[in-house]
Amino acid sequence: MPSQPRYSLNPLTQAARAARISTLTQEERRILLHAGTERPFCGGLLDEHRPGLFACRLCHLPLFRSQDKFESHTGWPSFKAPYDPAHITRKEDRSHGMQRTEVLCGRCASHLGHVFPDGPPPSGERFCINSVCLTFFPEGIEPPQPELEQP
Repeated sequence: MPSQPRYSLNPLTQAARAARISTLTQEERRILLHAGTERPFCGGLLDEHRPGLFACRLCHLPLFRSQDKFESHTGWPSFKAPYDPAHITRKEDRSHGMQRTEVLCGRCASHLGHVFPDGPPPSGERFCINSVCLTFFPEGIEPPQPELEQP
């Protein structure tokens, strides 16, 4: 089921997923695959402000546009809207004695971070995303798409 003509939401093949997981660092595995969180103000993309796309680190599905990034002063990259609403999945998260909404990649279900209702207009949402969950592609460079299962 394509979200936009060029990006399929079909899952990665088992071989493609295994190959991509093998390239992850221990920290990336902890966060992407086991819903961890990076320390605030330490992420490599916190100060990335060039025009471009922020894609899932595991499957390269575009998740956010640089024009939707804003400074939330929380210590993590924050966005006011996803690239495409179909590119993210929301899930209730009651871990750590809190009630939050977890954000996952809409294609590979990797953990990205959380969304909060305290963002800027027009959405009023703040997508608080771990830097290690994202790969930045400068404007004009398309994220390479992995081998996907066929519908």
